[in-house]
Amino acid sequence: MGDVLPRSYARPAGMLLPNNEFGIREITPGLACSGPGGAYELVERMEYLYVRVVKARGLKWSDEFDPFAELRLGGYSCVTRHVEKTASPEWDDVFAFSRERIHAPFLDVLVRGRGFAKDEYVGSTRLDLGILPDAPASVQPDSSPAPQWYPVFDKKGEFRGEVMMAVWFGTQKDSYFDSAVHADAAFPVDDKLAAHIKHIRYDVPRLCYVRVKVTEVRDIVFADKARVGEVFVRSRILGQVHRTRTSMDHRWKDEENGHLFVATAPFKDYLNMSVVGVKNGKEEVIGHVNVLLDSFERRCDARPISPRWFSLMQPEGAAKIDKYSAKISVVLCLECGYKVLSEPVHYLSDVRPAAREQERERKCIGLVELGIREAILTATRTRDGRGSCDAYCVTKYGVKWYRTRTVTDSISPRFHQQYHWEVHDHCTVLTVAVFHNSQIGDKGGLVAGDPVKDVLLGKVRIRLSTLETGRTYAYAYPLMSLHGGGVKKMGELRLAVRFSSTSTLGLFQTYAQPHLPPMHYHRPLTVVQQEMLRREAVMIIAHRLGRMDPPLRRECVEHLCESHALRWSMRRSKAHFFRLAEALEPLSAASAWFYHVCRWTNPVTTVAVHVIFTMLVCYPRLVLPTFFLYKFMLGMRNYLRRPKHPWHVDMRVSHADTAHPDELDEEFDEFPTARPPEVVRMRYDKLRSLNARIQEIVGDIATHAERARCVMTWRDPRATGLYLLGCLCLAVITFSVPFQAVALLTGFYLMRHPILRQRLPDVVANFFRRLPCKVDCLL
Repeated sequence: MGDVLPRSYARPAGMLLPNNEFGIREITPGLACSGPGGAYELVERMEYLYVRVVKARGLKWSDEFDPFAELRLGGYSCVTRHVEKTASPEWDDVFAFSRERIHAPFLDVLVRGRGFAKDEYVGSTRLDLGILPDAPASVQPDSSPAPQWYPVFDKKGEFRGEVMMAVWFGTQKDSYFDSAVHADAAFPVDDKLAAHIKHIRYDVPRLCYVRVKVTEVRDIVFADKARVGEVFVRSRILGQVHRTRTSMDHRWKDEENGHLFVATAPFKDYLNMSVVGVKNGKEEVIGHVNVLLDSFERRCDARPISPRWFSLMQPEGAAKIDKYSAKISVVLCLECGYKVLSEPVHYLSDVRPAAREQERERKCIGLVELGIREAILTATRTRDGRGSCDAYCVTKYGVKWYRTRTVTDSISPRFHQQYHWEVHDHCTVLTVAVFHNSQIGDKGGLVAGDPVKDVLLGKVRIRLSTLETGRTYAYAYPLMSLHGGGVKKMGELRLAVRFSSTSTLGLFQTYAQPHLPPMHYHRPLTVVQQEMLRREAVMIIAHRLGRMDPPLRRECVEHLCESHALRWSMRRSKAHFFRLAEALEPLSAASAWFYHVCRWTNPVTTVAVHVIFTMLVCYPRLVLPTFFLYKFMLGMRNYLRRPKHPWHVDMRVSHADTAHPDELDEEFDEFPTARPPEVVRMRYDKLRSLNARIQEIVGDIATHAERARCVMTWRDPRATGLYLLGCLCLAVITFSVPFQAVALLTGFYLMRHPILRQRLPDVVANFFRRLPCKVDCLL
C-alpha cells in the first residue's frame, strides 16, 4: 500500500487495470448530486427516464385475455405484470431507463395479452421524448408528474382503449428510484426478472440467545412401567438441537450454564423438550412439552433465574398410562443482554445488545455515509460473443443491509447510490461486496433448472475508526477473488465514504467502554459456543433474507458474515505468522540496536548511551518522564508520516500471491474432504512435518520453563544450594550497596567493551542450561 501514490483517476471507461496493480487509488470527485440536507453529494448525478404505467381502461379484444403493458425504447424492452381476464387492469409499475443509454427519440407502449404472438397486440401509443422537460438541477421533486390518459390504437388505426401513464426525466434522488425497475438491459425484462435486478433495503431480524437449563425430571414412567433408568433431555428450537448428559438420578445440577439457542423476534416459535429413556441401548421418548418462547423471562443482567415446572405429555402412539404426572424442571430465559454474534469479532458492525432498553443506552455518536459510484470489472460470462457481467453490490453495517440494482450486461456498471447509517460505536467495520448475478441467463430471463450460486467478485472492508472526522475518502478499491485455482483481480470498485461525528465527547468516551455488552464479561461464552451460535445466527439471517422479495441469496450472506473464517488454511497461518513478526519488529529492532551498543559498533553512540544511562540512574525520577516524552515525540514524528490511504484487501499481507495451488485447494476443501486418498495422504504428511517443528519449539519453551521452576524444588540439590547461596549474597550486597551503584554496575557490565568479553557463554547461562527438566520423563 505504501508504494501506491494518490493520483487522480483518468482511465477510459471499460479499461481494466494491469494485473500487477493491487493498491487503491484516490479518485477525483465528480459532479455531485447535491440537494437539501446534503443528500447524494458523495456520488455523481445520474439522469433517468421514469415511466409509470398506472392502469388501462376500455380495452377491446375479441376474447378474454390477461393484459399487460410492454415498453419499447430503442433496443430495450420491458413488461409489466399481467392481470388475469379484465379489460381494465391496474399495474402501477415504474420503470427507469438510464438517459445516457437512450438513443431513440420515441417511447412505444404496447398493450398485449399473455400468450399473444410476438407481433400481436391490442393497441399501442408512441410518446415523443423530446418534449419532456429536463431533470431538476438540484432540488428533489416533491412528487412525480400526474399521470394522464393516452389512447391506444391497433395496426389499422382503430381506437382500442386508454392507458394511464406518467413519463418524466429525473435523477437517482427521485422518490420512485428505489421502487423502479431499471429496464435498460440488453434483453427483455419481465415481471419475474424485475424482482432480481431492483434496488432494495434489507432489515436483519433482531436475534436473541435462549438459555435452556434442565435441572430435574420427576415421576417418569418407562414403557415397561419401570420408574428407574437412564434418561436424557433433548431440546429443540426449529433446526437447533441440544441434549443433556445421560443421568440415572434424573437430575442435572452439575450443568451450570445449560444450553444456548438463537431465536428471532417476535419469538413466536416453540421450544420442544423431550425426555428420552435409554434401556438396552435403545431410546424411547417418555414425554415431551412445547413452550412458547415469548413466555420466557427476559434477562439483561447476571441475576439468577428461578426454575419452572412443566407437566409432560405422553408421546403419540404410546400406551396410555393412568395418572400420568411426569414433570420437568427447567430454567428458561431470553438472554437479552448479549450481542448475538453473526460475524467475527474483528469485523463487528454493531455491538449493541438485543435488549431495546440497553440499545438506547449506547447513544448515536456519528453518521457514516457511503457512496457506491461505479466499478470496472472483468467479464464473468460471454453474451453474444462478447464479455459481459451482471453485477450488483451488497453493503452491510449493523441491522441495515442494502443491495443495489443489478446492472445487467455491463463490465463498467454505474451505480451511484448513496446510503447512510447511524454509528453507535466507531470501532466497527463497514463491508461492501460485489457479486455477479448468476440468476440471469445468457439470453436474458431467469436461469431454469437447478439454482446457480451468485459469484463473489470481491469485498471491501472499511474500519470507521481509521477515518478522519469530516473527511471524504474517494478511492478505487481493488476487487480480489480467491478460489481453489488461485487469486485473480476481478477489477475495482469506486467508493466514497465519510464519517461525521455528532458528539465529540461521546466519540472519546467510546474508548473507555467495553467493546461488547456487559453480559459477555459477567457470563462469558466459550470459543466453541461462540462459533456454534454464530453459525446458527448466519443460517437464520440467510433464511430470513432469502424469503424477501427480491431474496438475498444464502451465499451472499455467508460471504458477508465470513461464515468460513475458521476453516484451516496454510495461507492464513503464514499470513498470521508474518503479521506477528511485523508487529514485533520494533522489539527486534530495539534488541538489535542494543546488541550493537553492547558490541561498541559505533563508539560515539555507545558513549552517549552510557552518559544517558548514568543520568537516569542518578536521577531515577526522570525515568518515567523521559519515557513518556520519548513516546510523545515519536508519535508526533509519525504524525507527519501518517498513512494517507485507508486500509484495503492486500495481496501481500494475505499471502495470496505466493500461496501454492495445493494450499489453496486444501483451503477450499469442504468437510468431509472430497479429494482422492493420495492427495489427502500427501497433505497429512505435510501437516505432520509442520507439526513436528511446532512440537519441538513448544518442547524447548516447556524445557526452559521447567528449568526455571526446578531451581527451587531441590530436584538438583547442588544447583539449588548454589542458587540459594547466590541469592543470599545478592541480598547482602544490594542491602549494603546503594541501588544506583548496583544499577550502574549492571548496566556497565552488559555494555562492556568487546575486549572484556569472551566467546563462551557466561556463568548464568551455563548454570541455567544444566538444570534438570521433565524431558527425562518422556517416552
